[in-house]
Amino acid sequence: MSFQAYIDNIKTKTGKSPEDFKKLAEEKGFLVGGAIPKNIKATEITNWLKEEFELGHGHAMAIFATFKGKTE
Repeated sequence: MSFQAYIDNIKTKTGKSPEDFKKLAEEKGFLVGGAIPKNIKATEITNWLKEEFELGHGHAMAIFATFKGKTE
């Protein structure tokens, strides 16, 4: 599955785009000024995405990748 297919599936499932998730992550303190603070681990973010949005691990990692600036 391509990266874009993951993003499309997430949007279909949750109604949220990567930008929406970035805003929510800022509210949670997982992003500060658009960057992940050094004290935040990937597992904290992916667990939040899995629990709150019922994403699978691969889909949670795709959103995490967008937080890191990867889009492909």
